[in-house]
Amino acid sequence: MNTGQSFLSIGALLLFSLVSLNFNSSVLSSTTVDVENKVYLTAFSLADDLIEEIKQKAFDAATLKFPTTDPSTLTDADNLGPGWLEIYPDYNDIDDYNGFVDSVSAPHAEGYEITCVVQYVDGDDPDEIVWTQTFYKRVTVTVDSPYLRHPIQLSHIFTLK
Repeated sequence: MNTGQSFLSIGALLLFSLVSLNFNSSVLSSTTVDVENKVYLTAFSLADDLIEEIKQKAFDAATLKFPTTDPSTLTDADNLGPGWLEIYPDYNDIDDYNGFVDSVSAPHAEGYEITCVVQYVDGDDPDEIVWTQTFYKRVTVTVDSPYLRHPIQLSHIFTLK
């Protein structure tokens, strides 16, 4: 074998190595994206599950037995959260979930942290938080994990009207 053939052989091996590395990098990147998608999908599911659970509860402790037409009878904005003896999963109204924190592990990623905030909002502008009782409560569920680049946040407006 002469020098020209040796250089061609080395060039071919170099080209094959680059193609092989590029292929391996693509496969690894694809696998990473697949796992990341599963983690995000699980986070969305956890947030949605909690919102669906909250939908089954009464609007307020004052409306457990009878609805009200007077918002001043609802729980004060400063007192949103579980009452003295209320322990999850035995919450009976929406605002009991204010301050809720839970850790959940899934088969492909552990350490999801779920937090929930309940706030009164203006009926005409649900993005505006108010500190007086209204017939509108916004529930914001946040799910975070060491495997997420950014936390997932879902909100839902509940109304008594």
